[in-house]
Amino acid sequence: MADENDDFPELDSALVERIQTIDEDEAAQRASALRSGLSDYDLDEEDLDILDSSADDVDGITYLPALPVLAIVGRPNVGKSALVNRIIGRREAVVEDTPGVTRDRVNYKGEWQNRKFTIVDTGGWEPDAKGINASVAAQAEIAIDLADAVLFVVDATVGATSTDEHVVRMLRATNKPVILVANKVDDVYQEPEAAGLWSLGLGQPWAVSAVHGRGVADLLDHVLTILPEISAVAEAEIGRPPREAILGRPNVGKSSLLNKTAGEERVVVNELAGTTRDPVDEQIELGGKFWRFVDTAGIRRRVNLAQGADFYATLRTSAALEKAEVAVVVLDVTAPISVQDLKIIDLVLESGRALVLAYNKWDLLDDERRIYLEKEIEQDLSHVTWAPRVNISAKTGRHLEKLVPALELALESWDTRIPTGKFNALLAELTAEHPHPVRGGKQPRILFGTQAASRPPTFVLFTTGFLDPQYRRFITRRLREIFGFEGSPINVNMRVREKRKR
Repeated sequence: MADENDDFPELDSALVERIQTIDEDEAAQRASALRSGLSDYDLDEEDLDILDSSADDVDGITYLPALPVLAIVGRPNVGKSALVNRIIGRREAVVEDTPGVTRDRVNYKGEWQNRKFTIVDTGGWEPDAKGINASVAAQAEIAIDLADAVLFVVDATVGATSTDEHVVRMLRATNKPVILVANKVDDVYQEPEAAGLWSLGLGQPWAVSAVHGRGVADLLDHVLTILPEISAVAEAEIGRPPREAILGRPNVGKSSLLNKTAGEERVVVNELAGTTRDPVDEQIELGGKFWRFVDTAGIRRRVNLAQGADFYATLRTSAALEKAEVAVVVLDVTAPISVQDLKIIDLVLESGRALVLAYNKWDLLDDERRIYLEKEIEQDLSHVTWAPRVNISAKTGRHLEKLVPALELALESWDTRIPTGKFNALLAELTAEHPHPVRGGKQPRILFGTQAASRPPTFVLFTTGFLDPQYRRFITRRLREIFGFEGSPINVNMRVREKRKR
């Protein structure tokens, strides 16, 4: 896995001093000149919106909006994953003829008519011993909790089944808008089959063919009239006190950590891995400050067909992460760092949340295991060296007091904004220090840079050509070395623009 420490020169302390002592008025004037120089280039409306958001005063700070959430529910094999793939425009959700195919990822980013939204695909569940109705009901219940609106997918060629009617009863009991999708209507001759779904009492059935794309555009046009601009669910959840999602694979000590910080037994702790299934929210006073902790079901690999509940664990973990501001990923130091640990960390990075790594069971660590652990950290976690590390024992309470400063540091970094003048001064220094390599006889230039958003810090570079990923990591590394950002992911995006033809 690539990290930010590619083959670039070490940081020059003189550079740090120059950036930190820069004349801010002069830097702002230079940035303004660079900004006006962009008028020679073809810019679209989104470019202009980004540039308008780059004001340096506190009121000018913008945050990435909480995207509205669209949940897709329905019984197995009605074409939910095919519909997800059609909406996001690429084959990413697994599609098989076998009902209930499980996959790790359940959240996708969709866009239609320049509106962005999050799709929660609940298609990966598996029927368990409680029967198909209970499984579908649980799937719908989770999706409804997360969603601003729900797409309820029914196979029009089969018609409404008793399972579909079971879900409808649940959906009617909620205040969430529900859009009925009649899938597998491949041509005009099958449309009467879709019309038969009016009987479900959810209003107009939107006839589509997810596989062929028929009717999907009209469906999405309608979806945009229902979805809010900003998620009402996430907006209600993100606030003060800060909300922390406690993540980790089963049996690493997440529930013990919550109980110890709460000072009482609030969550069942069992040696059997995966005891906790649902997120448990607890408001806790720690370090003289109130925090909202969420203990989530652990994520683990699918072992056999009997473990459909683990899909729900993954879904609920994703839900907790969507609503949190910072994630505490708990790692068991007595066991090797696993692929599952890395998947959980990747889930946090993908969500853009702040990150703290809690190395649990430190009291059980012997010298030999400590040597191997440090090697594992160096090898497997080199891409998150910026995350604060706390060595704790959730069972005994050892070093739990160090958790609060780590959380505060990560949240502060997540909220940090760099003035546009200073950022452009840094870019000028970096390109002089280490110019981008020539590619195809041309050398890409950075025309202007701005921090477009916080939570997480998101930087946009206007360039004359594509910047190598390695070079973007170089910029990210320097940002961390000079400005900190401990505990927060950093996004560095590009907008390649050509000179306007006169």
